[in-house]
Amino acid sequence: MTQAQTPETQQLIETAHALADAARAAILPVFRGAELSIENKLDGGFDPVTEADKAAERAMRAILAERRPDDGILGEEYGHAEGTSGWTWVLDPIDGTRAFMAGAPTWGVLIAVSDEAGPKFGIVDQPYIGERFCGGFGLSTYSGPMGDRSLGTRATRDLSDAVIMTTFPEVGTPDEMSAFQRVAEKCKLTRYGMDCYAYALVAAGQIDLVIEAGLNAYDIQAPMAVIEAAGGIVTDWNGNPAHNGGQVIAAANADIHAQALAAIQKR
Repeated sequence: MTQAQTPETQQLIETAHALADAARAAILPVFRGAELSIENKLDGGFDPVTEADKAAERAMRAILAERRPDDGILGEEYGHAEGTSGWTWVLDPIDGTRAFMAGAPTWGVLIAVSDEAGPKFGIVDQPYIGERFCGGFGLSTYSGPMGDRSLGTRATRDLSDAVIMTTFPEVGTPDEMSAFQRVAEKCKLTRYGMDCYAYALVAAGQIDLVIEAGLNAYDIQAPMAVIEAAGGIVTDWNGNPAHNGGQVIAAANADIHAQALAAIQKR
């Protein structure tokens, strides 16, 4: 047990890992399967959900009902349940369902445990690759096919050397796309379509920036906890707290964050 952990926070960490394990077990049997059933949440446009999304969230909620019945839950598929403990579990059973349905392993399971100020511990789990990124309560860890190690963000100091990622080329509105492009044109490399895996790569010291818009709390709270524990910074596009979603910038360090923020806000 590290200095930052108490018996309660240790229990929260163990519960988070149990949720990630349960989600893996629910999801992996259908990934890249021929019988994957896909629904569209929207009457206009396309926002897919699969039975794997729903099954994974049900499995996680069942564990919380047993282990942490007094905690609140905010999940993408089954909504918000109030708690009395002061802790809320913020769950996205499959972040990147479009990638999931296409067979691309950039989707992930997002699990955060939060108080009123935001996430205190998070997991970004990629079940197919077998990678798990964790951060909070004094921990910043990775486990995967090549073993276990600590996480740590990059020390890049100038945007001209930075690698930036986002999920959708349009980012959001035309103005939001223009703001992203003002940053991207200053960076060394821009990549698209990475979903939550891009945030994990910031925490792992592989890239420098993720900039996105239109996020929900369950999209960002787990990545936020992991990145901040690894030494990075996550805010909205005005430099304010980002745990409620919206326009989000995740940066490897304060220098890159400040330069990207200045480019975003330039008119």
